[in-house]
Amino acid sequence: MAVTAQHTPAVRISTSTGRWILLTTVLGSSMALLDSTVVNVALPRIGRDLDASLAALQWTVNAYLVTLAGLILLGGALGDRYGRRRIFVLGVVWFATASLLCGLAPNPAVLIAARALQGIGGALLTPGSLALIQASFHPDDRSRAVGLWSGFGGIGAAVGPFLGGWLVAGPGWRWVFLLNIPLALVCAPVAVRHVPESAGGTSLPAGVPPVRTESRTWGSSRELGGSTAHGRFDVLGAALGAVSLALVTYALIEARTGSPAIPLTATAGVLAAVAFVYVEKRRPDPMMPLDIFASRQFTAVNVVTLCVYAAFGGFFFLTALQLQVVAGYSPLAAGTALLPTTVLMLLFSARSGALADRIGPRLPLTAGPLLCAAAMLLMLRVGKGADYLTDVLPALLVMGTGMVTLVAPLTATVLASVDASRAGLASGINNAAARAAGLIAVAALPLLSGMGPEAYRSATAFDAAFRRAMPICAAVLVVGAVLAFTTVRRPPPDCRHPECRTHGWVTAPPLEGRRARDGALRASRTHPAD
Repeated sequence: MAVTAQHTPAVRISTSTGRWILLTTVLGSSMALLDSTVVNVALPRIGRDLDASLAALQWTVNAYLVTLAGLILLGGALGDRYGRRRIFVLGVVWFATASLLCGLAPNPAVLIAARALQGIGGALLTPGSLALIQASFHPDDRSRAVGLWSGFGGIGAAVGPFLGGWLVAGPGWRWVFLLNIPLALVCAPVAVRHVPESAGGTSLPAGVPPVRTESRTWGSSRELGGSTAHGRFDVLGAALGAVSLALVTYALIEARTGSPAIPLTATAGVLAAVAFVYVEKRRPDPMMPLDIFASRQFTAVNVVTLCVYAAFGGFFFLTALQLQVVAGYSPLAAGTALLPTTVLMLLFSARSGALADRIGPRLPLTAGPLLCAAAMLLMLRVGKGADYLTDVLPALLVMGTGMVTLVAPLTATVLASVDASRAGLASGINNAAARAAGLIAVAALPLLSGMGPEAYRSATAFDAAFRRAMPICAAVLVVGAVLAFTTVRRPPPDCRHPECRTHGWVTAPPLEGRRARDGALRASRTHPAD
């Protein structure tokens, strides 16, 4: 039986390798972040050019989220087993290829299918970008590296709506997707040439294949998020989760048609969800081990996450349309209008996290959703001919303040509610829950607000539905605030704190990977060569 040594990662930020790692991970994560922020701005033009219904526009957003939310935990586990760089590069290439298909789509059906493929690529590259940093950098440099990665990624998210609006108004909406191709052409070769491979807890020199190890850093296969020492993965669980989300989303989007197939689809979606829970409970190596929910704090914070990010998903989807369809803004003006929320998060999220460390998470997780709810009610002032400074900006400033108040404490509370060895899994579940909440909101809100299939073509019809939708979003946030106030408690002083402090993510909380333990060489057993 062979024995290999697991070395503490030793790349320093000041070296050329460190700078290359930061460059490629920032480029990779920026591809996914840009798409999550710019597509909403492009929706009216996409609908006009492809003669798409509102349902098709909903699927343009949700096809991506279904596969991303359903597979993101599996993507992280694949990187741990087969090599983080390898899976990251595969994700970048996959994402770029799907982006090309999106940019060339001749009709809504092809665009929706390509967006679903994009989500698969996003599930491979999103967890891999942070995992590469944590597996490669020396422990003394890791926090700074994560901060730089998070900050630069946040800048990309902030620039996204502005850039998307400029592209839609200029070269055209197809360039919102085609922009990913030059990024990938830089990112993938740099990763292959300059980023060291790693698997499990091991960091290896560039060009050395990962060794199949039994990781002692993570411990059990459950902590790996669905991979085992024998290379088994919870593909069935991932498939059931994605199918359940897709069927429920389809039922909500198509419910207004009155088709008799809708109840059957909804029932099948619920049954798939039940089967998912059954499989995760019975498998020895589940993608989402249910015993993690034995922590009441973890369960409560994830329910709060569902409420908060459902409201955010509905808000950003409808607001981008409201500004263009009703207020008469150009795509560039609409994209620029949304910048304050992301800028505020970039500037103040770290301070918010530090404040929550001192006073505890209960107050921020209560006040933050209430501020966001107030912002959504302020958006009711945005109608035909709305003035940006007096009607739009106040609501977005309040919205940004609320997001600053709650996002960093939410991430910290998720990590504090589980054992440190399961921090990466807990963060992945929380991130997937946020994305699932967003896609359900995008599917359900038009139905709940009485928005017809052609509503986005009529300023009057869309404005009326928007005014019904914003109070619904605000009510969901109030529910989240009440849950936080009644269930969230102050974590112990020695709990794990997040490394991602500064970020501009508005569609999901930032991912947090596991932090490899510092120290001397660790021995881990490998399978004998065949």
